Amino acid sequence: NRIYRGGARTYVKKARTSLEGKDLQVAQQDTLEAISALDKAAEKGAIHKNNAARRKSRLMKRLAAMQKTGA
Repeated sequence: NRIYRGGARTYVKKARTSLEGKDLQVAQQDTLEAISALDKAAEKGAIHKNNAARRKSRLMKRLAAMQKTGA
């Protein structure tokens, strides 16, 4: 479980840092990787499915805001 939970945490952190940057393509790619890792962790039972959904929602909200500003 620790591998899935830690991996998801790493991908989420990477996505957050890329969302603060300027490159939209990198931010999209990192966000998709984070979502995949969160789904996998929730599927394995390492984190609760609602926890994964909440984190994915927050990442997508930040990505949408980034796309709207055209960064």
